[in-house]
Amino acid sequence: MAEFKTNVMRILEKEKIKYIAHEYPHGKEAVDGVTVATLMGQNPDYVFKTLVTKGCGRDYYVFVVPVSKELDLKKCAKSVGEKSVEMIPVKDINKITGYVRGGCSPVGMKKQYRTTYHITANSIPRIIVSAGKIGYQIDLNPQDLIALTDGQTADIVF
Repeated sequence: MAEFKTNVMRILEKEKIKYIAHEYPHGKEAVDGVTVATLMGQNPDYVFKTLVTKGCGRDYYVFVVPVSKELDLKKCAKSVGEKSVEMIPVKDINKITGYVRGGCSPVGMKKQYRTTYHITANSIPRIIVSAGKIGYQIDLNPQDLIALTDGQTADIVF
């Protein structure tokens, strides 16, 4: 049987970025990130969720934060030079990113949006994010991920 690969994994391989693929048991619905970390037996400080916002100037912004943290929208807006940002409605995730809720990755969206990682990404040895499909995660060097997505880091959580 062929090994399962997501588009995210193919992009990483094309760019020659080393990663480890993780799979966790899942249904059709997304579960929260702390549960994902637990199901994979991983430290939740290394498992990050990908959240998409819209600024008052109508641009979209991606924020990638530890699964146990919550976005501070004021800090997020400041980090991207907007007056304010708000979460996009769940129903719009697929239209904007090409992904479904619970399977949204900072890699391989329909369009490369400005991406900001929580500042802790600079000090952890590895980062785990969605591989673009519910039930699959990728584990890689945070600096490789930040560089691939042309990302920045900032203090963006409460």
